[in-house]
Amino acid sequence: MTIALTKSNKKIKGEITLNGSKSIANRALIIRALCPEDFPIEKLSNSKDTILMDALLKSDSDVRDAGAAGTTFRFLTAYLSMQEGTQILTGTERMKLRPIGVLVEALKKLGANIEYLEEEGYPPLKIHSPNNLGTNNKLSISAGTSSQYISALLMIAPTLPKGLELTLDGKIVSRPYIEMTLNMMEYFGVKHSWKEQTIIVQPQTYQPKPFTVEADWSGASYHYAMAAFSEELDLQLNGLFKKSVQGDSILAKMMESFCIKTSFNKKGVRLTKYKTKKIASLFEWDFLKCPDLAQTLAVVCGGLGVQGLFSGLETLRIKETDRIAALQTELAKVQVYVSPLPKRFSPKSDKEYYMIDGKAIVEKPTFPTYEDHRMAMAFAPLAMLGPIEVEEAMVVEKSYPLFWKDIKKLGFKIKNLK
Repeated sequence: MTIALTKSNKKIKGEITLNGSKSIANRALIIRALCPEDFPIEKLSNSKDTILMDALLKSDSDVRDAGAAGTTFRFLTAYLSMQEGTQILTGTERMKLRPIGVLVEALKKLGANIEYLEEEGYPPLKIHSPNNLGTNNKLSISAGTSSQYISALLMIAPTLPKGLELTLDGKIVSRPYIEMTLNMMEYFGVKHSWKEQTIIVQPQTYQPKPFTVEADWSGASYHYAMAAFSEELDLQLNGLFKKSVQGDSILAKMMESFCIKTSFNKKGVRLTKYKTKKIASLFEWDFLKCPDLAQTLAVVCGGLGVQGLFSGLETLRIKETDRIAALQTELAKVQVYVSPLPKRFSPKSDKEYYMIDGKAIVEKPTFPTYEDHRMAMAFAPLAMLGPIEVEEAMVVEKSYPLFWKDIKKLGFKIKNLK
């Protein structure tokens, strides 16, 4: 479905209750499946990915289809590798292009019995009963790989006969997501030690406890972008925690560069404008610890004409789409350019830098979403600068099903085109 999106003014006022974090919800569901007793999960995300994770964990089918849900696929690969019987785990055509080999080979070293049904190193997988699972309890894995692989291994670690000693080789990518996993495991009674590059989890039993899922900071980022483009602002976002396990909670600090003030209260946060600050002329950020915010901040920079200097985008090429390429293509439609900088700008490091240049001129562009929920929501705030069209708009169901309904409350007009 393609939609036309418009907004007649630059006023953002109202109250939105955000969806629960699918990252937290999916971890809670896996931990509950590994726990000897059931426990209640409050404010479970209603995202498509989380609903799918819940359904697949409860399924007794021999074939489980994770669709386009990367987190679901990776967490289930580790979980199913510990189960008796044989299951096939598959996904969309795009999912079949997303590598899984690093995780599969690590699980094989632990005793998992997994085979590739099509291309080596990629989904779909055929997962059989394990062979002496956990006899080997020491693994090394590239620290530059997806944190979802690392989290998948850590969550099954306490249930292995000898636990797990996991060494991360090299520069750690998305450390906050690993810390989120360990913090949640600790909430459910599982201890760990992390010294230098090695995480050790001894054999333990998850303890059942009621759990409440906090709202999604990455989902909040799209409302922060609207706030940045606004001339009048008073927005309450419910469900966000000040003491958050999400690395994306750094968003509140980031947005100070764009004069957005975040005030925490009992229900969540209230967004207003700083009256004495000026918007920065240059916004520089390393997104290594919060890659899911990069698209939103690129759009914010482009929409305001703020020059952006971005690094830490290494994992964006293996998400739902190649997010760097998608940003380059789509921002160019509004005369904003995302350009890689030559290596001479970082001669003493391996960092790749990208420059965001230009100020958006919005003349009814049509934005495809590339089967990527974040592309749809990151670009939606540009409707405050002029009419836009968004293709396959319901891709937002992956993480934030009520997104379009919520922004209608803020004065956006939405028309279905086809």
